[in-house]
Amino acid sequence: MRKEVLDYLERQKDLKQFVREQPLWYRKLTRNPEALQSLEIASLHYYKKTLPDQVEKFSNSVQMASMMYNMFQAMKTQS
Repeated sequence: MRKEVLDYLERQKDLKQFVREQPLWYRKLTRNPEALQSLEIASLHYYKKTLPDQVEKFSNSVQMASMMYNMFQAMKTQS
């Protein structure tokens, strides 16, 4: 692998960890060092850091809070 690619991975700890967990990317980057952007996109999908994933996580949190609120309201009315 090229030195500049290794240096870039050293600076980006999450990408370095992703390459360790997905050795296919090590081979891809060795053969095609210009694939760094594809690596970053794949890493975002793998770690669920894309915008749709974040929206879904937020939505699930709001849904859980709403359910808890409704449960407390039901307990209050029963008392």
